[in-house]
Amino acid sequence: MQIKSSVIRLFLLSSLLALAGCFSLSRDAPPQKYYVLGAGWEAASAEEVPPTADAVIGLRSPRIAEYLRAPFIVVRSGHHRIGFSQFDRWGEALAPGVNRSVAGHMLSRAPHLRVVVAPWPQGVQPDYLVQIHLERFEGMAPDDESAVEGEAHLLASWEILRRQDGQRVALGTTEVREPGWTIGDFDELVTLLEAGLFTLADDLVAALEQATSL
Repeated sequence: MQIKSSVIRLFLLSSLLALAGCFSLSRDAPPQKYYVLGAGWEAASAEEVPPTADAVIGLRSPRIAEYLRAPFIVVRSGHHRIGFSQFDRWGEALAPGVNRSVAGHMLSRAPHLRVVVAPWPQGVQPDYLVQIHLERFEGMAPDDESAVEGEAHLLASWEILRRQDGQRVALGTTEVREPGWTIGDFDELVTLLEAGLFTLADDLVAALEQATSL
């Protein structure tokens, strides 16, 4: 019942924010912009990786902090106050975009691995499972309203399990603060946030190689 209540609260919050955005839009309002992660990757897809790869790594759907599940890009001011961007939004749920970006960089970083995302391709059983918990994924702006520069902040905890017996082989946290964000430039913010995902992918590959000698 608690999970169901959380889902209902999130739905109501998203609906109210969307309605507020619709009613506040005017003819002179700037156009809404939508962003996705992991676009334009030239790395081989999971299906193109040779079946002779050292191991198959399965990325489970990331667990996303509830306040990040709304379609609005989040900007945090101070420790407790967050704002939802009105005109700059995610073009899809964060979970598939995060997985696509992380998987693409892992493939580029470690071509000896085969990386697949949930749901797995038919007939594929991963050797190791990766579970990401995305706790922060937002812009950060100083309390000073005259400030023009902030930063991008990613905080994720993660664990790697051996699928055969469920044993945890690695556990860690990745935190990235990318400075140099021009407050209000959401193209730049998304680029910096994705750079944080690349660091997360590097940490996952390093942990896999250390724990499993891949």
